[in-house]
Amino acid sequence: MPLSPNLRGALFMIVAMVGFTLNDAITKFSSESMNMAQVMLVRGAFASLFIGLLAWRRGTLANPAAMLQPMVAMRVAGEAGATVSFLIALAHLPIGNVSAVMQALPLAVTMGAALVFGEGVGWRRWTAIAAGFVGVLIIVRPGFEGFSVYSLVALASVACCAVRDLSTRRIPEAIPTLLVSTATALAMTVLGALLLSPMGGWTPMSGRATALLALAAVLVLIGYQFIIMAMRSGDISFIAPFRYTALLWSILLGLVIFGDVPDLPMIVGAGIIIGSGLYALYRERVVGRQQPAAESAGPDMAPDGI
Repeated sequence: MPLSPNLRGALFMIVAMVGFTLNDAITKFSSESMNMAQVMLVRGAFASLFIGLLAWRRGTLANPAAMLQPMVAMRVAGEAGATVSFLIALAHLPIGNVSAVMQALPLAVTMGAALVFGEGVGWRRWTAIAAGFVGVLIIVRPGFEGFSVYSLVALASVACCAVRDLSTRRIPEAIPTLLVSTATALAMTVLGALLLSPMGGWTPMSGRATALLALAAVLVLIGYQFIIMAMRSGDISFIAPFRYTALLWSILLGLVIFGDVPDLPMIVGAGIIIGSGLYALYRERVVGRQQPAAESAGPDMAPDGI
């Protein structure tokens, strides 16, 4: 019996989250043998190659000057800040904790759209945003035992992602998505090269380590493909909540690969964030408009260097 469009879209979303989370796990594992600038450089090189070839085959590189369009440049800058802060946080915190903080992204984008673009956000969604950031504070635990400054670095990644996503919405439709992705991948590769020396220099890599980072780039591309398929399969209000399965995969991989056991504040905070996000999505469905929280379930969910 064939799946309905909504169920098919939900399945695609889950597969996409698996791809993104496996990429994060490989990246964190790689950080144990090399600095994060080298991870950015190598993974970015593979991603640039894969995306560049795809863009070339589809003829979207005909006007490379479009990469210099101001909104494209702002998106790349936001992605750069998000990627650097995300990778630093990922190297020093359990993958589940970083993923939990990143779940606040839809709320941050909704707040940014209201403050920067003047988009209508009612008191109910403002309440959901406030509750979501209370959840973030519970995870971060400022001033309490167990606090890590790297939790604030993860929160900075959320802010940079919000800048990236809001600028993405202002990129002219005439500029192909693949061209924007190519520009981003190239920029992250160059940034990794620039940060390599300040972050400790080059560490000789084994064939296994190189293959793992190539696999990470492939997994991100798989995640992108499936999340686009998900967004085109059914109702976004039904499919978008399945983005939160990324947290489940992060906790599971953190437990199995790194031995990270989530503590009570992390679980409570993550529950509040997810509950707030789901309520924001529900309110968007009630008012009958696709607003920023739902749109953040798209390919730009979290920084990945592409």
